[in-house]
Amino acid sequence: MKDILGLLNDLRRPRLLIRAARIGAQDYRRNPHLNRLLGYGALPRPGAALMRLVEIEAELNERRHADDAAYSVSRHVEVLTAMMGEARILREAAY
Repeated sequence: MKDILGLLNDLRRPRLLIRAARIGAQDYRRNPHLNRLLGYGALPRPGAALMRLVEIEAELNERRHADDAAYSVSRHVEVLTAMMGEARILREAAY
């Protein structure tokens, strides 16, 4: 089974979504971003937050593929941005 960072490396999404998320990840701030995406309360550790974000992103990607009217590009970019930010925190903690 792959670790969470390996799973992220294999993630394939449209180039424009990834580019927008990379730009957003430069200004990623954990507290406001995760509170908005995961709800208010105690923030989970980076690994747990990243797992939850992966679940949310997978659901958004399913909606994107299904051309669902409830799909939100801006929310998808927000989630991808948070995923990149949390992955960066995990990588920095590992070294």
